[in-house]
Amino acid sequence: MRVVKPARQFLLLIPAYNEQDRIEATLRRFVEVFDRRVPGQYTIVVVLNGCRDRTLEIVEQVRHEHPRIEVLNFPDRIGKGGALIRGIRSAPAVDFVGYVDADGATSPEEFLRLLELCHGRDCVIGSRWLPGAILHRQQTVTRQCASRIFHLIVQLLFGLGVKDTQCPAKVFSSKASVAVQPKLRIADLAFDVNLLYALKRAGFAIHEEATEWTDQLGSKVTQTLFRSSFVMLLSVIRLRTYYSPVYPLLRPFRWLEEWIYLRLRAPFIPWGEETTERQGSED
Repeated sequence: MRVVKPARQFLLLIPAYNEQDRIEATLRRFVEVFDRRVPGQYTIVVVLNGCRDRTLEIVEQVRHEHPRIEVLNFPDRIGKGGALIRGIRSAPAVDFVGYVDADGATSPEEFLRLLELCHGRDCVIGSRWLPGAILHRQQTVTRQCASRIFHLIVQLLFGLGVKDTQCPAKVFSSKASVAVQPKLRIADLAFDVNLLYALKRAGFAIHEEATEWTDQLGSKVTQTLFRSSFVMLLSVIRLRTYYSPVYPLLRPFRWLEEWIYLRLRAPFIPWGEETTERQGSED
């Protein structure tokens, strides 16, 4: 097997919410591959997001065995996007930042391939919808339909030209990471759209690459598909409104944003403030 030799250091973020049954296997697999192929060049940060099971205990056990693993634990439900925002903002001085899901749908080998492609680029994202993508197990038909409808809405609102905004396999340069941090305010599963649109508006190029993917059974998104999809729809509308000329005129009604998210028990970050996520229960 060819050894990947990235010229610089990188950080891998893994957001986790009640992942006691999967997180240990995922971490051990990533550490084993990274130690063999990129020894000493990586840091893995697991960002725990309101876990109520043994996820923290398990991550700590693995961390004691592997010093290149770190953990950030937030007791409140700040959402997957909120966890990634916290992880990005607390990132050490590295040259690349990336993230994957805790379920192991993206293999460490595939992440390293995306990392290698990011050398000389601003951002590389995996795509399950490009020709050449390898899907060892596909999502349910219901989730695929919801994904394509969401994709059409995102295209209409933002024109990103990206086939798969939601694939949680992304790598971007530290320069891009620092530049877009102030504009990351979507704490739920629509965070990826927030990130990609912020990158585009800041002038960074996004390279989409067909990826290798194994959908994992027991997805929390599948279990709460309707509510998660509704919150994501609200978030992309909110994001589009923020970048529209009418947003300053809506200042007297901005309290309504937070009220709606709190009613939906979804994580919320106000625009223009520091990262002070309101507690939610987004899955």
